[in-house]
Amino acid sequence: MALSKVSSIVERINGAEALLKSLKKERVEVIFGIPGGATIPIYDVLYDFEGIRHILARHEQCAAHMADGYARASGKVGVCIATSGPGATNLVTGIATAYMDSSPLVAITGQVPTNMIGKDAFQETDIVGITASITKHSLQPRSPKEVPAAVKEAFYVASTWRPGPVLIDMPKDVQVNVEDVHFPGKVSLRGYKPDKLKINLNSVKEASTLLNKAEKPFILAGGGVIISNASKELLELSEHLNAPVATTLMGKGCFPENHPLSLGVIGMHGTYPANLLVSRSDVILAVGMRFSDRTVGNFEAFAPDSKIIHLDISEAEINKNIKVEVSVIADAKRGLKEICKQIKALNKPKQRKDWKELVSKFKEKGIFNFGKSKGKIYPPQLLKILRTILPKKAIAVTEVGQNQAWAALYFKIYHPRTFITSGGLGTMGFGFPAALGAKVAKPEVPVVDIAGDGSFLMTSQDLATSVTEEIPVIVIILDNRALGMVAQWQRLFYNRRYSHTYLNKVPDFVQYAKSFGAEGIQVESYEDFKQAIREGLSNEVTTVIDVPIPKEENVFPMVPPGKELEKLIMKVDET
Repeated sequence: MALSKVSSIVERINGAEALLKSLKKERVEVIFGIPGGATIPIYDVLYDFEGIRHILARHEQCAAHMADGYARASGKVGVCIATSGPGATNLVTGIATAYMDSSPLVAITGQVPTNMIGKDAFQETDIVGITASITKHSLQPRSPKEVPAAVKEAFYVASTWRPGPVLIDMPKDVQVNVEDVHFPGKVSLRGYKPDKLKINLNSVKEASTLLNKAEKPFILAGGGVIISNASKELLELSEHLNAPVATTLMGKGCFPENHPLSLGVIGMHGTYPANLLVSRSDVILAVGMRFSDRTVGNFEAFAPDSKIIHLDISEAEINKNIKVEVSVIADAKRGLKEICKQIKALNKPKQRKDWKELVSKFKEKGIFNFGKSKGKIYPPQLLKILRTILPKKAIAVTEVGQNQAWAALYFKIYHPRTFITSGGLGTMGFGFPAALGAKVAKPEVPVVDIAGDGSFLMTSQDLATSVTEEIPVIVIILDNRALGMVAQWQRLFYNRRYSHTYLNKVPDFVQYAKSFGAEGIQVESYEDFKQAIREGLSNEVTTVIDVPIPKEENVFPMVPPGKELEKLIMKVDET
């Protein structure tokens, strides 16, 4: 590690104060965490430290998810803190969630004193080793003077190139000891030069030529478009090419879903036009996405007649799962800008009238009406109603399972960073704490957690955090008394052998919410739901809305696992 010239001002302080001052220099405004024995010195300094708000979570996993939700909504680095041992290990699921979805996070853990490391001391775990495969980088300063450089390095790595979590493990004696400390201006890491990434213009030209000649161009956009703030460039290229855009789950929101060229989400629970048109294209531009199994289905059968261009910041993703014709290694924003520039220089854009007509035809065919039985509430209709009530820039967060798939399919998103979900890891319990983090990042924007009863129960104790810290969100529980997605798979693929997926006992969610000081409402009709949402938007505390839905309701469309995208199940015969 090489540091720039440091300030001539030297402060004699302990490591805990050096940590908090370093965080403040990184413009950190909020930390999510829970104190413990190995972090008491940090919390002692935090007691009267000005400029950083601490939000007390009720579980360390929630603290990590809150920091993650904050990062995704704001584009800034989220920060969480936990004590050593079980506190640190409770962060692991949240760190892994952020890693899989390329979310910038700095996780700070307490550690036993340096002279006790490796001696099985009370509440000692090798958290650096435990998280090695789910972090971009880890640091363990061994003296107070090393702390500012470690913080500067952590934020630099977490927020640049392909973002992700970085761990800072703070031994207790490092927090307590006093030394002369100075604060570096910049940091430079040997072998890590994201700012010097050069784009290969020959590859750009090759990609541009392919797209320009295409008769049926198709754009597949992922989370990298959101991370690099490239939605404007994506829209410009799509309209110039008359190319429809499908997004991955993580890319939802990077392209307005009310646009005529939007096909919605592709994949296992993708839309009819997205899943079927991709194989009818002749050239695919995949940008900022990693060709995951849930996105492409059967790897070998994915778009066999299409030439694929892959634009991604990570060279490791190229040809990892899908062989491509052309690769462009670049930040999505710069890559799209260069491709659009090259295409515009070639000639006038093609109208591609036949392709546009086919896109329109498939979009019309993909409109379905689900659930008409009197007295029952169906999630697709419910989410369409929700969309009409919420402002366009409201933030929708999801849990994981059927609720997530219904939201991806039927709740349209118009702006980037307004749809937050756990895509790569699929972490149940993510949604509610992530919603709290998003609300802290965007207090002026309504935030809704679209939840299932199973997921919500995993982290719902942080209703206490929501009420105590005055972070009002709306939680919509699609309540089928089941681990819904697992039950759906058992229903469709395991002859209805419901092995431990129905929740025999769940709380009365209305009274449960009220016991924490939040509001609780149960609805029995779509009209009740509309009123409940309007009430939730005006409440100053979190509002939990319990929505009973049919126990055996399935999410459709659905591609069976391992099958090609065209093997879309639209419905099943219940007779």
